[in-house]
Amino acid sequence: MITGMHVILFSRHAEKVREFLADVLQLRSVDAGEGWPVFAAPPTEIAVHPAEEAPEHEVYLMCDDVNGVVAQLAERGIQTDGPVEDRNWGRSTTIILPGGERIGLYEPRHPSPLGARSGR
Repeated sequence: MITGMHVILFSRHAEKVREFLADVLQLRSVDAGEGWPVFAAPPTEIAVHPAEEAPEHEVYLMCDDVNGVVAQLAERGIQTDGPVEDRNWGRSTTIILPGGERIGLYEPRHPSPLGARSGR
């Protein structure tokens, strides 16, 4: 049976992104060997969307208060790519990682297999 999921983020600025995960998001990590950190991720859900062209994969961090998280990230010097957008599935923005890569951030409106979300 599946016991977890390992997500790999590729970056030309890997050390800065690792610092972001450790210092800004404050994710726990272990040394997987030779100083290579592997970070614990929050609970995860998987959605599969149809694709007409070559498929791409996206990673979104989920939260209960996207505006609050954006404000906390700004206090830590992290920018987003534009304002929070209201969508039918939730409220979202994009976090700009150190080095310029991007990762989604959203406050879902849809039911989640992770259990009840705070009033959403």
